[in-house]
Amino acid sequence: MTVTTQSVTLASKVVASDDVLMQAVGDEVVLLDLASERYFGLDPVGTRIWELLPEREDLAAIHLALCDEFAAEPSRIEQDLLSLVQTLSEAGLVKVA
Repeated sequence: MTVTTQSVTLASKVVASDDVLMQAVGDEVVLLDLASERYFGLDPVGTRIWELLPEREDLAAIHLALCDEFAAEPSRIEQDLLSLVQTLSEAGLVKVA
């Protein structure tokens, strides 16, 4: 299956794919893509991003929430957020608009 992705920015709106199941394992999450039958693990920060996706309108709102929760430079949080969402998008786990 070929997944078409677009560039991810803080203005992007992101939703989880309908074909993804999530299972919490401690403070981490394992995602299962039913379409490809591949697993994808998220560390605690990635798990928090996954939790915020349905709660926030766009990645800018998620970025602000993460800046409030984590003691890291906002530019580093932005870089990590955009990188993770790009990876999730390329794997077909989220849809970016």
